[in-house]
Amino acid sequence: MIDGRAHAGSDAGMYRRVLRYLAPYKLLMLGALVATFTFALLDTLVFVLGLPLMKALFERGQIDFSGAGEQIQWLLEATLGRLVDASTPAMQAITIIAVLILVTVALKNVFDYLQSYLVVMLEQAVSRDLRNDVYRHLLDLDLRFFSRTKAGQVISRLTSETDTLRNLVTRNIAKFVTSVLQIAVALSVMIATSWRLTLVATVVLPLALVIWRRLLAPLRRGDRKILNIGGEVTSHLQETVAGIRQVKAGAAEAWEKRRFAELTRRHYKAFVRTERVRALASPLSETMGALGTVLLLWYGGRMVVVEQSLTAAAFLLFIGLSLKLYSPVKWLTKFPSMIQPGLSAAERVFEFLDTPIEMHDPPSARRFSGFERAIRFEHVDFHYVEGEAVLRDVSFEVRPGEVVALVGPSGAGKTTLVDLAARFYDPTGGRITIDGIDLREFSARSLRSKLGIVTQETVLFHDTVRANIAYALPDAAPDAVERAARAANAHEFIQRLPDGYDTVLGERATRLSGGQRQRIAIARAILRDPPMLIFDEATSALDSESERLVQGAIERLLAGRTVFVIAHRLSTIRHADQILVIQDGRIVQHGRHDELVDRPGLYRHLHSLQFSPAGA
Repeated sequence: MIDGRAHAGSDAGMYRRVLRYLAPYKLLMLGALVATFTFALLDTLVFVLGLPLMKALFERGQIDFSGAGEQIQWLLEATLGRLVDASTPAMQAITIIAVLILVTVALKNVFDYLQSYLVVMLEQAVSRDLRNDVYRHLLDLDLRFFSRTKAGQVISRLTSETDTLRNLVTRNIAKFVTSVLQIAVALSVMIATSWRLTLVATVVLPLALVIWRRLLAPLRRGDRKILNIGGEVTSHLQETVAGIRQVKAGAAEAWEKRRFAELTRRHYKAFVRTERVRALASPLSETMGALGTVLLLWYGGRMVVVEQSLTAAAFLLFIGLSLKLYSPVKWLTKFPSMIQPGLSAAERVFEFLDTPIEMHDPPSARRFSGFERAIRFEHVDFHYVEGEAVLRDVSFEVRPGEVVALVGPSGAGKTTLVDLAARFYDPTGGRITIDGIDLREFSARSLRSKLGIVTQETVLFHDTVRANIAYALPDAAPDAVERAARAANAHEFIQRLPDGYDTVLGERATRLSGGQRQRIAIARAILRDPPMLIFDEATSALDSESERLVQGAIERLLAGRTVFVIAHRLSTIRHADQILVIQDGRIVQHGRHDELVDRPGLYRHLHSLQFSPAGA
């Protein structure tokens, strides 16, 4: 699995890395920022316009811009003063102000819509870029990574955790910016109205910050645990669905239900425990807000009634603005808890993106176009885990057009050997050469483009039969696909499918038999026409008719190619040019079939097990 102990860096470094995904969209961000600022300005202007309206209603029945600070008086005179003045009849002035408030509210909502739309564009662009980065890195990682990482954990990072991180990058940050701008504009008006009253209104904020700081660490730990267990749930579900035949064959439904229930119980427990801490956000915010409001009412009432340093209308304006501030301030106090899932998701996604690619092509990698003399394994050693050798001092030579069969007990190292030939891994000792050139000097992509692989476990995709045969060959002509299918003895059964070559195979192609899946895989290899082939023979589980058809397709596929065959039935490799008998990671015998059968050793023992009456 990915090492959960590796962290993506400090919070500040992670914020910078997260925000980097917004860098390509500066114009969108600028547009969203302008729309957000305009929205905040117009939102506050609605309350400012209410000041002369209240004075006209409750004081002298006429328009008066005084009583709320010089800056606000100047703003009202510069805007509303162009339409009304002290000589304007009260009802006419009230009507003008009411219409102006309506227009301001309409414009405010236009900019609110614009800001929301631009944020959605940012959100989806970031989501696309994140998923593309994760997927590209996923495909560049080595097989060693996939052998130690559960598929469900990979899928979780690519889907749910990428979504969580996207929300942190866009929606939460956009809401943060909106809230900050609303507070900044409203505070400017409040300070212009009364700096002393503003100080009283904000006195509780430091206390709220101190309380929240103590909650962040348990929230971070809890959210990370939730994501980890969520990945385990996804892994279990994916494995169960993929292996449902084995589950039912083993009558293991009840056992799997208990395992899944235990995982969901752990997820539930971790989620509830974390949300118990997060749920403190609302009551704490309410309490802090109530305390601030009580202080504001008491001190503001004193300024109006006792000191008479503030008019009642200005105080009502101030109260309105402070109430308007309540929502963004409340949201900001909860912001640290709300972003914890996003930060935890960011850690896990960046752990994935930081997983090193262990195999690299050299800067001046050669392009592989085939070979003329020989492929040589020269004293090759290999281990997956340090100190646990899988191959030891393996040496042999393959000439063009030869068929090399690999024979040996399960776990002997046969599959690892052909994986090295395909450069899925690099040797940990010795080297592999092609025409005297180290395999590591060739581009892995160019090498594999000349290599056909037919594995024991046939991999077919949820796509049409034609697309499966022409996998990664989008320009393949339909008649070329059909010729490959005929050569693989697959054309007849394909024509009997509901839509022929355009029939969509289900996930894992379960509607097809094992022999049919095998023949489609062979057709895929024939269409690619590779000069080199790795073939993991898998006819032992087929019925006689399917085996006959598959074997005929195999003979056509092997003709004229350099082939590595992992042999399970020794009868299929009688005519191999050389047979390597592997045991415990070493080549213990080497020769042709007739030579090895006559020679005491492991090959003759395996042959006798398969062909003696007792072993038949």
